[in-house]
Amino acid sequence: MIAEVLLVLAGHDSSLFPIDHTVNPAFAPLLHPGEQQCLEALGLIALRYKKIRDACSVLARSQSRYICALCATLKQILRDEYEELVIDTEAKVLKRDASLVARGCFVPLSSIRATFAEWDAPFAALLSLLKDLESRAQWPPGVLIDMLMTRSQTGVHRISEILSRLCTAVQAVWRTQVVAFLVHGSLSPTEPLASANYILVEGALPSCVSTQSRDSIVYVGRAIGTVKSEKWQKQLPRSLALEHTKMLETVLPEDRHTFDRVVAEIRTNLSEWLWVNVLTRRDVEEAVDSLASYFLLRNGEFGLSLIREIERLKVSRLTARSGPSTMIREQDLHLALLRASLGTTAEHDPSLSRLRFQLPSGPLRPLLPSLANIASRNVSTTMPDYTTFDDLILGTPLILTYAVAWPLDLFLQPSDLQIYAALFAYVASIRKTHTRIHGCWSSLSNAQRARRRWTGLSEGGTSEDLEVRKELLRCGWGVVREMNWFLDTLLGYVMTDVIDLEFRRLKTLLHKSAEGGNPGRATPVPRDDHAVGKEGTSQTGAPLSSSQNSAGGAPSLPSHLDFTTLRNIHSTYLERLSIGTLLANQELTAILRPILEVCERFVAQVERWGGDVLPALLFEGSLAAGGHDKVGAMVEERKGVVAEINTTLQSLLESFYEQLSLSTSRQPFTATADASKSMLFHANGLNVSGLHATFMRSRGAKGLENDGEARRHVERLLLRLDFNGGFSKTGIGRGVMDADDILKQGGLV
Repeated sequence: MIAEVLLVLAGHDSSLFPIDHTVNPAFAPLLHPGEQQCLEALGLIALRYKKIRDACSVLARSQSRYICALCATLKQILRDEYEELVIDTEAKVLKRDASLVARGCFVPLSSIRATFAEWDAPFAALLSLLKDLESRAQWPPGVLIDMLMTRSQTGVHRISEILSRLCTAVQAVWRTQVVAFLVHGSLSPTEPLASANYILVEGALPSCVSTQSRDSIVYVGRAIGTVKSEKWQKQLPRSLALEHTKMLETVLPEDRHTFDRVVAEIRTNLSEWLWVNVLTRRDVEEAVDSLASYFLLRNGEFGLSLIREIERLKVSRLTARSGPSTMIREQDLHLALLRASLGTTAEHDPSLSRLRFQLPSGPLRPLLPSLANIASRNVSTTMPDYTTFDDLILGTPLILTYAVAWPLDLFLQPSDLQIYAALFAYVASIRKTHTRIHGCWSSLSNAQRARRRWTGLSEGGTSEDLEVRKELLRCGWGVVREMNWFLDTLLGYVMTDVIDLEFRRLKTLLHKSAEGGNPGRATPVPRDDHAVGKEGTSQTGAPLSSSQNSAGGAPSLPSHLDFTTLRNIHSTYLERLSIGTLLANQELTAILRPILEVCERFVAQVERWGGDVLPALLFEGSLAAGGHDKVGAMVEERKGVVAEINTTLQSLLESFYEQLSLSTSRQPFTATADASKSMLFHANGLNVSGLHATFMRSRGAKGLENDGEARRHVERLLLRLDFNGGFSKTGIGRGVMDADDILKQGGLV
């Protein structure tokens, strides 16, 4: 009977247990109840072992290398420990070992039960594990490792040990894939860790891998894979690859801190090699310079020439005969780019070939500026979800793109280029409107000089008509002056106080980070006490402690140079630009766009009137018919239009100043969001409303420092706008009120 029991424990069938682990009813009367209980307990162990062995045989044929590794390890554990225990027990019985055979002739079932009792709990846990594995068709490695690690965290030492060994086996296979990805940049065709675009597959990494290590794994694998696929002239040295392989083979992801340290060291080594051999500081600076020159219009002569070329293109298509030549296509805009560069510093700039205009809505026929009062309908208590400026240049969404090729894509992200496109649309719209107002001013001046040749010092007309014409002319000049002053102030603030300042700050940071990461390779730059103090770096480029950091809010620079650090510096630069230029402020952009539309409307109205506010004296309707004490219908009509535009403009300017003042006290600079999330888009392009929430993130003390810098930017604009106290003085219609008016407004009179 003992031999039969041992055979059952080894996984063989027996008549003792015809069904499950219940003793055969024919033997039950011959057994003591204690013996029957021991036999059924041994039968349960044997049944679980058999089920585990059969399940392993089925799962071992799985296409997942991780499941196969788990099954192979489990079979080895069963063979080396459980089956070896069965053989050792049989040997002890045959040798009449006193520890098992009583008096040399009797083997108690309780002794055998005690011998195999240690496998009760492990077999139950393993059987549950295999049932869970069979319940799912696919097990991503990260999910599988997480499950094994969770199950191994138990108070039963035997179960914890076995499951830990299974988890280690799966982690070893996963580590092999990580080594192939991090050292050679290769991905397995089956169960890859990342997609062809080097985006991590969901569940590919266990949760014990930190966020920093996840980013580093993607960064390193993508960089090495791209270097190989691009067949760069210099490849990663074999010695460095061997060193990285040895480092990875000594750690497992369950040892989180050691694994993070090894991955961070690999990333550091690769970044320094890439910085020297692939993407150098010169390439980064050239990209930053070209983006600032063309997207932020720091190349002023090219920006102005481009705006004029687009206006000339619109006029040429409007005056052309019907046919294909009346349409504006992307190739026409590309030709306008090339024409705009002629005679400017951009003419021989190779970066110009990377610029392209995109028309999301397709080719279009140009339209004249609308004379409808759109601005007054846009300003309401409920702000829109977003405010875009990409349709103000051409009349339809127009997006400027920049072709990023290897290796610049290591530094520039697609989201960065989308923000640059939004900034270009914003700044170019202000510049274009400013140019149009200047043209309107010149047109009014020329018309006035021509009129003075015939009317002397007066405006002509009858005595009654003379006063109205004089008032209309002065009001028109006042509207143009007000528009010109506001756009001058806003454009000067955006270009000088924000773009130029932040660009110089970025260049200083790039120089100092290069000096700190690669001493001896970087070109030394002169010390700038203002920039150094604000960015929290020492004269040698080393980062200062957080207690020494002043109000710069820039990311601290590590002792080595890393492309992620460069991207963080660049993202902070774009963040400060978006906030400083007011593009990230929803309430202000919702008012600023109607202001630009009102300016465009007034210029278009003057153009329709022949370049002058006053109608000529010989025009029909310019003088009243049938009487000398009436005003002409044309003069009255134009007076009403100019007065309505003036009222709308004053209302918008007051709303803009009020919202700008409130923005310094309403905490608009402290929104928190995940910076890793991509920005939202609408059908025509970038959703600017997502700019602020996308960029601003909680950074503790440095977040407060950034808030202070943003407020200082806004305060500069407030000082520019209110230099003469025109906005800050209490009054009606921006005029000074007396005491009675103040009492009336307060309801006391």
